[in-house]
Amino acid sequence: MENYWEKAISFEEYLEIGKQRLANPANQQEADYKQYYELGLQRIDRTLKKYIPDEEQLKELASKNFDGKILIISEVWCGDASATVPALVKFFEGRNEVRIFLRDSDKSLINQFLTNGTESIPKVIILDKDFQVKNSWGPRPKFGTELLMKYKANPEVYTKDHFYNDLQVYYAKNRGKDAVQEILELL
Repeated sequence: MENYWEKAISFEEYLEIGKQRLANPANQQEADYKQYYELGLQRIDRTLKKYIPDEEQLKELASKNFDGKILIISEVWCGDASATVPALVKFFEGRNEVRIFLRDSDKSLINQFLTNGTESIPKVIILDKDFQVKNSWGPRPKFGTELLMKYKANPEVYTKDHFYNDLQVYYAKNRGKDAVQEILELL
């Protein structure tokens, strides 16, 4: 894991790469994802402005004496990541180092943390101080997964549009609190 950690980037670099890919796509996938980069950056900005770490959660983190690191596999265009990653970065800021590994830069890491056989992101890897994997989380909080299961169970009634809308409304209202809590429980 230490090798992946060394290749990972800061949150600021992550944002800059997203902005660069939006302005000047380097390949067809980046061009095809232009609207998703734009949405992702807008949602990240909204989360950064709205998210305030919860005092009770900060106390819980302090009580755990966690001295490890947080490695997040992500991409700026991902809707789930745009709600979760900035909240996690702000929550752990000044407490535990957080780095981001771009999923599409090297699939060997995400392939170790598949979700039901898929490369779903974000995937949060909790590392101890010696870079050993303590646990992992992702790609979305339990409530988001429940919405996805509702959509998959009956897409004719609960359509993709309804699912995406409900998920984004949830993210906007929850502001990362559930994701942070679920990760705290894994420390």
